[in-house]
Amino acid sequence: MKTFSGVISDYRWLCAVLLVTLMGVLVFSSCISEAGEHSGGQGKQTTQQQDSVTTKPGHKEIGEASWYGSKFQGQETANGESFDQKDMTAAHPSLPMGTKAKVTNLENGKKVEVRINDRGPYAEGRVIDLSKAAAKKLDMKEGGTSQVKIETKSPQKKASADPPSKSK
Repeated sequence: MKTFSGVISDYRWLCAVLLVTLMGVLVFSSCISEAGEHSGGQGKQTTQQQDSVTTKPGHKEIGEASWYGSKFQGQETANGESFDQKDMTAAHPSLPMGTKAKVTNLENGKKVEVRINDRGPYAEGRVIDLSKAAAKKLDMKEGGTSQVKIETKSPQKKASADPPSKSK
């Protein structure tokens, strides 16, 4: 027959085991959800995943844009591509990778379409980082920033790649 102190000891041991197990489950589930989103901090996606991305319907945003160029040339972007300052690409903090966005320079009215392939900008108060080519097309000042409007279209449904089956 167990004494009262023996029962209390078993109860404490059981509570400790349950607490450690619960903490382990919480830490593991947190790691799983972050790994799915960030994939080691890179947020890589395959080309097929990028092509099937849906964007926020009619996303519009106004703010300060900057650009990045030769310092980042060849470095890996958040979606796994090598950055090419000559491509029409951009970094945005939340738009899905692969999103096509129309960027309008509010200072001169010039427009460009870019594809989101990176995360950023990391400078406070900025809404988008453009590649050097996109900034040049917008006639942004060398080494500067411009007020821009960012717009995305509502996603369009893609036609099925499989041809309709023919019945005989």
